[in-house]
Amino acid sequence: MKALGIIATLLALPALAQTIGTNQPQGKDGTFTLSVKSQLVTEAVVIKDKSGKFIPDLKASDFTITEDGAPQKIRVFEHESLPTDAVPLPKQDPDEEEVKIYKKLARTSYAQGAHYKDKRLIAMYFDMTAMKPDDQIRALKSAEKFIRTQMTPADLVSILRYQGGSVDVLQDFTDDRNKMLSILETMIVGEGQGNDEGISDASSSDTGAAFGQDSGEFNIFNTDRQLSALQTAAAMLGTMNEKKTLLYFASGLRLNGNDNQAQLHATVEAAVKSGVSFWPIDARGLVADAPLGDASQGSPGNQGMYSGTAAQVSNDRFQQSQDTLYALAADTGGRAFFDNNDLDAGIVRAQNAVSDYYLIGYYTSNTAQNGAFRQIKITVGETLHESLDYRKGYYANKEFGKFNGIEKERQLEDALRLGDPITELTVAMELNYFQLNRAEYFVPITVKIPGRELALAKKFSAEHTVIDFVCEVKDEISGNTVTNLRDNVDVKLSDATVAELTKRPIEYSTGFTLLPGRYSIKFLARDDETGRIGTYQTTFTIPNLNNETKKLPISSVVLSNQRVDTKSALFNTVKSKDRMKNDAVDPLVNSEGKLIPSVTRVFRKNREMEVLLQVYQGDSAASTTTLPSYGPIVAYVTLFREDKKTIETQAIEAEPIAEDHLGTTPIHIKIPLSGMESGEYEVQVTALDLITHRVAVWRSQIMIAADWE
Repeated sequence: MKALGIIATLLALPALAQTIGTNQPQGKDGTFTLSVKSQLVTEAVVIKDKSGKFIPDLKASDFTITEDGAPQKIRVFEHESLPTDAVPLPKQDPDEEEVKIYKKLARTSYAQGAHYKDKRLIAMYFDMTAMKPDDQIRALKSAEKFIRTQMTPADLVSILRYQGGSVDVLQDFTDDRNKMLSILETMIVGEGQGNDEGISDASSSDTGAAFGQDSGEFNIFNTDRQLSALQTAAAMLGTMNEKKTLLYFASGLRLNGNDNQAQLHATVEAAVKSGVSFWPIDARGLVADAPLGDASQGSPGNQGMYSGTAAQVSNDRFQQSQDTLYALAADTGGRAFFDNNDLDAGIVRAQNAVSDYYLIGYYTSNTAQNGAFRQIKITVGETLHESLDYRKGYYANKEFGKFNGIEKERQLEDALRLGDPITELTVAMELNYFQLNRAEYFVPITVKIPGRELALAKKFSAEHTVIDFVCEVKDEISGNTVTNLRDNVDVKLSDATVAELTKRPIEYSTGFTLLPGRYSIKFLARDDETGRIGTYQTTFTIPNLNNETKKLPISSVVLSNQRVDTKSALFNTVKSKDRMKNDAVDPLVNSEGKLIPSVTRVFRKNREMEVLLQVYQGDSAASTTTLPSYGPIVAYVTLFREDKKTIETQAIEAEPIAEDHLGTTPIHIKIPLSGMESGEYEVQVTALDLITHRVAVWRSQIMIAADWE
């Protein structure tokens, strides 16, 4: 689908009522706003004696912590008791047990505020894009075996899945084995396929095709996506202070030279910062490949098959796929499990690796948010010990103003993947739909952001600020992305502009062409000066009006009390030729200007309320070679208050557009609001086809407020 033209306009409308996240200057009453920045740093410390046993009964006063040489005061101290010799829970026999089917959570975040005192947290992460169906079966079976026979009362298990689109939490941490087994049994073997790594070396098959794009370049993006998904999973687990073990089920992960190093470092950094250790498990098990490849690919046809180069390259490629898994484990405190068909043994090894530890936390005295690495040193007083295991440092948080271009884009990508919206900016949005032809619908989108929240950039002595916009529309049934948008608006700031921004909202409009169906939309706006983000997400349905036979088919009904001249827009990112293309299909644009939908449905008495809709009289079975004749449509608007009629406009007759197979008839009615009492009303729009006698009735709530001061 194609995104159409985009216009951003400063409206002569009141700012939205809600204000979030702004520090106010000293008020008339002499009050001040105090802003405090702090960062809690937690460390999981394992201390053992010479015999290898954990040393219990230590106190916070026994530990000394320094960060970059500066002493830190311990604020959090807990002993997490996790015995490695705990007896497994009673076995569950799959032949005798009736497993209740539970619905998958399929969300992208963990529950907040949960406490896991004296619990071992094990996250099973299935990278469905990196495993063939046989490997997926092997990984799921080993996870099922562990849950049935090896779980102990101290274990809590979570199930995550990555299948190319997002990292989904299918099951939060729980000890309910029936829930976990149900999730594993309902996971579809074969899902997530399509991101297979292409082979373009001396061992690749001879397809006889002409020279084309090197598939190795696509492998770079596939590997980056897999590592980025791991980074997302680690960040989600970082909301919990306890130690976390992530079991990474995959069929290898091969870096492409130095091209994936930046993402690899970012993934490891996120895991270390979140207290997550990766335990990769190679779902391929013990592999014995044929020297020149198996039947899954054609035979190589180059000279490497005669010199031994093809066999050597194939072996190197396999080794490299395990080396990356080894690096992920070694850099995060875990261990990789290779070349063993008993994958359950790898899970048990990860389980036994987490024993008793002390959870120590402090608020760092270094409040600088520069993203620099900070070295941590922990010492114990007079207690004799053989080993002291803890995280030796972390990367500090980073202020948005110090982000580079890549980090800014990654922030938007992470915000788009989050299941919960970010509400640092207030975002309001309205979607409408209008039929273009028998199959397609134009969906105009209007977004409003209070200008007073963007005026904060002026406090940072910025002469302009850029508002970044990211939008993603997905099909609700398949979960696939149908269309997306990435745009920005450069807002020039001056003393006069800031004065306007404090009482007027920014309006941003765009449009998509969609087919009938049910969709979900997620829209992000970011102030590029302060880094604050606002999210709006909802589901919507585009009906198939061709199937409507009883009622009169109509488009969305748009309510507005302002029309602006697009050429005189204060903030404008659309070239004239693009605007002409957009105006040709956007029903909100006519010779009088662009109609701005009232997103908040609040109307002032000193402005007329405009009602706009389209009626479609066409028969879906009508011939497309001849133009049928359509009659006029009669329409009127009624306002009710407390179920009593207050205003009813005179009925108007609207004629259909000439030479239109849909019989599209625009309806445009203006309603004066002067003299009406302030308060809530219900507006009803009625349209009648005089020939077929079909009727369409639409109702909605509105608010009429006092005039502008």
